[in-house]
Amino acid sequence: MRLRKSARGLIRLGELGEDRLLEQLLPHLPRGKGVVAGAGEDSAVVNPPVGGDFLVLKTDCIIEGVHFLHGVNPHDIGWKAMMRPLSDFAATSAVPQFALITLITSAQTEVEWVKQLYRGLRRAARRFKVSIVGGETSSTPGPTAISASVVGFVEKDRWVTRSGGKDGDDLFVTGRLGAAMTRKHLQFVPRIAESRWLTKNFSIHAMMDLSDGLGVDLPRLARASKVGFKIEMENLPLNRGVKIDNAISEGEDYELLFAISPRDRDLLEREWQKKFPKLPLTRIGRLNRKSKIKDQKLPRGYVHFQQPG
Repeated sequence: MRLRKSARGLIRLGELGEDRLLEQLLPHLPRGKGVVAGAGEDSAVVNPPVGGDFLVLKTDCIIEGVHFLHGVNPHDIGWKAMMRPLSDFAATSAVPQFALITLITSAQTEVEWVKQLYRGLRRAARRFKVSIVGGETSSTPGPTAISASVVGFVEKDRWVTRSGGKDGDDLFVTGRLGAAMTRKHLQFVPRIAESRWLTKNFSIHAMMDLSDGLGVDLPRLARASKVGFKIEMENLPLNRGVKIDNAISEGEDYELLFAISPRDRDLLEREWQKKFPKLPLTRIGRLNRKSKIKDQKLPRGYVHFQQPG
C-alpha cells in the first residue's frame, strides 16, 4: 500500500490528518471470522471461540505535551490514562475487566512521580472493578507516554457501534459540553453506568463518546451510519461561560452521543430523570437521509496529526 503523493513529494501526516489516514490504513488490516466490530469503532468486539458474550478490547495512550502538560499532578495523569479507554467501553456499552499498562518515560523521571501515577491508575481501575494484570515499562529520551489496554465483555444483545444510526433518529448527549480543558479532562468519569442502563432499557441504534469534540465526532457517527444530520444549536447543553463554537470544537468532554428512535424520546427523558437526576440528558438534533439534507458544517474538533486551522 502506498500513500498518494502531493506536489511536494510524499504526503505527511500533518497534511493528511487522522481520519483520512485511517481511511487508507484500516481497509487493509486482516480481519478474522470472529471479529464483530474492528478497527474504526470505539472498541473492538470479537466473538469468543465457544459461545458466551462478545469480548471487547481497547487500547489508548496519553502523551506529555499532547494530553497533559509537564507539572500536572501525576495522580490525575494516571486517572486519565485509565479512564480514556474506559470511556470507549461506555460507547460500546461494555463491561471492563482487565487492563495492561505500558509506561514509556525518561530515566531521569523521579520514582515518586511514577508511584503517584500508578496510584491514579489504581484508583481509576477500582472505580470500575478493573484488575491491572501486567504491562511494560520502557525508557525514552522523548516525552512521557502511558498506554492502557483494556479487555472486557458485552452481551450479544447489548453491544452498540457508531454505524447503526437511522434516518429520523433523535440525537442525544449526556452532561454538558465545553471548557473540559480547564480541569475536567483530568478528572472525568466515563459514562459506563449510564451506557449500561441505556442498553438494558432501550434500543440504542448508534453511540460513541465525545473525546475529540462534537464537531469531529458527530460527523464520524453520521459517516459510519451512512446518514446526514441536523443540529439544533440553541439546544446544545453548554457549561457556564462557554460559547457554542468552543463547546463543539474543544473536545475532551467524554460524554455520550447516541441515536435513538423518536418513538422512545418521551419515555427515555422521563426515566432518565428518575435514574440520573443530577446528569442532564439533552436532545440536540436528528439524523437525516443524505439525499434530504447535506451534512451541517460544524467547527472542527481535535484531529490527530493536524494543527488547528
